[in-house]
Amino acid sequence: MTVARTDLDEAFQALRRDLLHPDGPRISTMRRYNYAMVPYAPEHEFKLREHVQTLVGELSSGGWVVLTISLQKLLLRRVRSLGDDVVGRMIEMERRTAQVAPERGLKYLSSKLQPLLEGPEGIAADVSKEISKFVDANPDKADRTLVLIGRAGALYPFVRVSALLKHLDGHTRSVPVVLLYPGMRRGDAGLSFMGEKAPDRDYRPRIYP
Repeated sequence: MTVARTDLDEAFQALRRDLLHPDGPRISTMRRYNYAMVPYAPEHEFKLREHVQTLVGELSSGGWVVLTISLQKLLLRRVRSLGDDVVGRMIEMERRTAQVAPERGLKYLSSKLQPLLEGPEGIAADVSKEISKFVDANPDKADRTLVLIGRAGALYPFVRVSALLKHLDGHTRSVPVVLLYPGMRRGDAGLSFMGEKAPDRDYRPRIYP
């Protein structure tokens, strides 16, 4: 029986081919902008992880070093840095306002988390630091380094992915960076975060497949 190929199959096949290009990684058509995105339906999270695991294994066996960054972990680290007392009060207030109306609870939480996560000193700065540390630890692998940024769904609805990429621009040490994007493709260039947000067309990276 022939198994039909999915968008994720095609995306990772094309990504693998461009990373292993004889003249070096070619995941972007823009000079000095070494970013790409792989959109996937949020319900296919585990299928995506299988593809990531396979790609990392293949690259590692070929002498590459791969850094996987979880935006969920970075978000939780930022929240915990506020201290248990502050976080406890935020949770209690969110519960109380959500009892009045669910959207009010979410609005309250957004008002507290967005200033913590947005902007050049927000979670983008944490991603940049992780990349810099990794590159410094592998100075002889600059041409065989890949960064995969995942678990972006944890940022919904507090930070738009386009804003994260904007603040990362110029702060990734020029290594290939691939963002795994939970959302739906709309038209040729539009992406809807988690399939819920209005399509955002403010993306410069190559979108696979």
